[in-house]
Amino acid sequence: MPESMEPNPQFAQLASDARLKNAVAALTANGMDALVVSTGAEAKEEVLKRLPPGGQVFTMQSQTLKAIGLAEAIDESGHYESVRQKLTAMDTATQAKEKRILGATPDWAVGSVHAVTEDGHLFIASNTGSQLSAYVSGAAHVIFVVGSQKLVQNDVQAGQRLPEYSLPLEDQRLFQAHGFHSGISKILTITRERIPGRITVVLVKEKLGF
Repeated sequence: MPESMEPNPQFAQLASDARLKNAVAALTANGMDALVVSTGAEAKEEVLKRLPPGGQVFTMQSQTLKAIGLAEAIDESGHYESVRQKLTAMDTATQAKEKRILGATPDWAVGSVHAVTEDGHLFIASNTGSQLSAYVSGAAHVIFVVGSQKLVQNDVQAGQRLPEYSLPLEDQRLFQAHGFHSGISKILTITRERIPGRITVVLVKEKLGF
């Protein structure tokens, strides 16, 4: 992507209470549990109280989870079976298949999305796609924590937000941290969940993540 590309400020504005209420109703109608909290700290509490003690949990790479301390609370507390810690300890050369299976089929997957529409659709962009299989069907339960600046009107705006806002910020972060650029190779759109209680969306009245 061009190094000069700047994130579109249109997609950085926090959503109003009325729009959040509409999104919750739409997500619920689409088979997902949804709620609104005021702060990242409240979102962290909501997620942790849903996770069973000792449960197998995979925290996806997410600036939102890091910002609210949720990734650390899950992976480093010892209260859960951290899939991320297990994957880190495994040998890719000899355990590649085992790593793919473990990452794709956790009991709980916790992450975020890059856009939520007011009619209850979720959009997740990825460079590698490594987290998408768990979100689609592999994980028994999925929890998304989402800053309300990610709420857009419709699928068209969601499609614009990913390359115009999420990608420039992720590209900057990745290049500063590791010296190489990011990209959007795969996009997952969730329009409905058929299994009751499988997906929970926690919308936060704060600017969190990209």
